[in-house]
Amino acid sequence: MAPKKPETKKEEAKAAPKAAPAPAPAPAPEPDRPKEVEFDASKIKIEFTPEQIEEFKEAFMLFDRTPKGEMKITYGQCGDVLRALGQNPTQAEVLRVLGKPKQEELNTKMMDFETFLPMLQHISKNKDTGTYEDFVEGLRVFDKESNGERLTEDEVEKLMAGQEDSNGCINYEAFVKHIMAS
Repeated sequence: MAPKKPETKKEEAKAAPKAAPAPAPAPAPEPDRPKEVEFDASKIKIEFTPEQIEEFKEAFMLFDRTPKGEMKITYGQCGDVLRALGQNPTQAEVLRVLGKPKQEELNTKMMDFETFLPMLQHISKNKDTGTYEDFVEGLRVFDKESNGERLTEDEVEKLMAGQEDSNGCINYEAFVKHIMAS
């Protein structure tokens, strides 16, 4: 009888039980979104001068498309009028002050100047502050792989102070929440 050949490494690998692959790391938990305060026009104090209000009224009238010049605009025109008056609200901000209307309501619902004026006051007071969604969307633009943006250690230490996950990526939603809470 011929001597038995020793098993090769390839055969040993086949005979050895296969180890289960390491589980993928769990995705970072979704941060709680800050509670969004609803816009309440009745709580807005109008601080414009009578001369400013007259100017605003004239601009508002330029957007009035009603047959009898009723001093009304559609909800969809609100952002345009705000921008014509020197404001630069995001579409999200405009929709928020309008009460988040449905898409079809933007062209059908109307508002008068007295309804518009508190919205203008609110937008003009808050024009430099961004919302949670604004910050997240701004950071998302730079996140090419949708996994957080990799930064140098020095940048992380200076800007994030421990906001990175185990992979060294930044959860920008949690980061924005942290920044807005500061």
